Amino acid sequence: MNPKINIKILLWLIAAVTLFHLAILIKIIPYEITWGGKLKNDAEMYLFESISILINLFLAYLLLIRVEYVHKLIPSKVVNIILWIFLFIFGFNTIGNIFADTLFEKSLSLLTLIFTFLLWNILKKSKKI
Repeated sequence: MNPKINIKILLWLIAAVTLFHLAILIKIIPYEITWGGKLKNDAEMYLFESISILINLFLAYLLLIRVEYVHKLIPSKVVNIILWIFLFIFGFNTIGNIFADTLFEKSLSLLTLIFTFLLWNILKKSKKI
């Protein structure tokens, strides 16, 4: 599959995941179903969800740099290294979600597997998209 298409799919998925985290942040979705049920109070939820949103926006920014849709503030080599790190994080997260306690988090293993697959295709296909 074309790396640009992979990036577009990933950007839409990131948008959906960010909306999900925003829904948790504004308490439309209860935070008890996320983070392995380990969050103890609203303060922890606000911290974890805010960090999640920032990380997702950072990943989206890296992907936009990769397809040259935004001004490159980060060198291409650094972008690729960080994308490889994201690839491994999503890969390990997929394994963790498979062994999660809740069905909801187990189902997220499919999403993280898709992220891993798309990132792998982006990184292995070409140096320049």
